Parts: sequence; C-alpha cells; structure tokens
Amino acid sequence: MDPTRVRLTIPDSVDPTVLMGPADLLLRRIEAAFDAAISVRGNQITATGPSDEVERVVSVFSGLIRLIEMGESPSTADLDLLIGQVSSGVASADDFPDDILLTYRGRAIRPKTSGQKRYIESIRDNTITFGLGPAGTGKTYLAMAMAVAALKRKEVSRIVLTRPVVEAGESLGYLPGTLEEKLDPYVRPLYDALFDMTDLEKGNALIEQGVIEIAPLAFMRGRTLNDAFVILDEAQNTTPDQMKMFLTRLGFNSKMVVTGDASQRDLLGVNGLETARRVLGGVDDICFVDLGRNDIVRHSLVAKIVDAYERDDRASAGPARRDAK
Repeated sequence: MDPTRVRLTIPDSVDPTVLMGPADLLLRRIEAAFDAAISVRGNQITATGPSDEVERVVSVFSGLIRLIEMGESPSTADLDLLIGQVSSGVASADDFPDDILLTYRGRAIRPKTSGQKRYIESIRDNTITFGLGPAGTGKTYLAMAMAVAALKRKEVSRIVLTRPVVEAGESLGYLPGTLEEKLDPYVRPLYDALFDMTDLEKGNALIEQGVIEIAPLAFMRGRTLNDAFVILDEAQNTTPDQMKMFLTRLGFNSKMVVTGDASQRDLLGVNGLETARRVLGGVDDICFVDLGRNDIVRHSLVAKIVDAYERDDRASAGPARRDAK
C-alpha cells in the first residue's frame, strides 16, 4: 500500500520556531513518537507514512498550533500530554476548551484533557460535583480556578476551602506551635493552588478579610454556607458522618466541589467518599466525575508511577481473592 502524504500549512499568526521548539526540540520529539517522515519547509509541514500515523502527526501539530494561537508557548510536557492523548484516541485538536481564568501573571488556566473538560462542565452545570481520580489529574487545581473565577465574576461572595485533618501516627495536640501553625501543613496545598492564581499580597488580603477561608473540616460543623464556592479536598479521608455533615452545610446560591483519590487513603474502614457515591449516585444536581491515567497532567513519569501501583494492586488482589474462596 502506498504511503499517505498530508501537507499542513502553518498559519501566519503562528511563529514556526515556537511550533518546532528551541533547536527543533518539539519537532524531534514528534518524529520519535510516530512512524512517519516529517519535513518542514517554510510554513509547510509534510507528513508521510501509514495513514493512521500521519493522521496522528497532523493532530499533534494542530493541537500545538491551537495552543500557540491561544497565547501559550508549548513545552515538552504539553507535547508529551498531547502525544499521549492523540495516541490513545482520547483527544483531538478540537478538545481544547475556553479559558477558565487568567492568573495574575497572565497565564491561562484551562482543561487539558477530555476528562478535565467533563469535570469543568460538571462544575458549571451542577450544584455539587465530586472529582475523583489519581494524583496529577488537576482535581483541586481546576476546582480552585473555577472558584476564583466565580468570585471575580461576583457569582459568589466568598470561597471556603477545607480538608480533613488526619493524624498519621502523631497526635496533633503534641505538635509544637499555635493551632494555626499545627494546621498549616494540612491546608498548605490549598494555599499553594490559591497563590498560583492570585498574587501573594492580594491572596493574603482576601484571607484576612474573610473572603477566602481555609480551614479544617471539623470547623465546618454547625454552619450554613450561603453565597459561597466550597471545596472539600482529600475527601477519601473523611468518615461517612463527616461527609454528611459537610454536604448538609450547603446554603443558597452556593456550589460545592468534593475531590478525592481512593488510592491515597490515610483513614481505615469505610470512608465518606465511598458512602456518598453509593447513597447519592442517582440524585439530581449531584455529579460524580472519574478522572484517570489519561487525565494526568504532571510530569510524564507520574502516569507511569500510577500505572505501576495499579498493576501491583491488581496482582496483590488476585491471590487474596483466591485465598478467600
């Protein structure tokens, strides 16, 4: 069968040197990833080879062009994510959605995978959204971006961020420092995400004014959260009673996002996340979104680590099931 040849024209609005990367680094990476010959002359990219491989090459370049047209300079991490999506058939160039938020540095925050896109759409369309998945899938980060965007649009008057405090073999009361200093390590990931979207001075000012509140889950008891965007992080470490307590804090004109990763539990026994899914799975205006390996947007090695642990879990569960018979 004759090889397929496709020619792609680089738009005038796109700098070819940015598209190819410094010293053609991105181009070489694409060549290594696919079984197709790629040549670049001026603003013309020609891919020759098996039709399916050529189609993937064109999809990758189209995705990079779309990123550049949205004002980004694609990195090797962006390219590796795009190659993985195209190779697995879970994304195309048209899967990139609109911006959620511009950070104070002017960087656009947007979903980078089809799963993340479903997650964002669910947050927009539902009052309560559960974002479930492994590390690196952007569960907390995207929820935080949606919260900050809602605050800037004056859709809510405050943001409430909370996490359960689980003592991993240590008694919190015996740790040195004030209560705030003892709790800081538990809520620090929420601060990190917040300060990536707002500058440190403005973020601290909003916290001091009470517009943004970051607190342990136990502090939510007895409250009603009206006109607020509320995020519960690390929900796999809640008890069923804690989860029920949290969800019933929902007030008028409020939105809740619950994030969790079942593989990173520090709490023994049945957790609140499992119970919530079983009890609330069919309730209107509550949505459960599962994110997976293809939605990991951290270093490419993170996806391999997740895969390795999942294989080990399956191998360990096999003998256990046989022993139980």
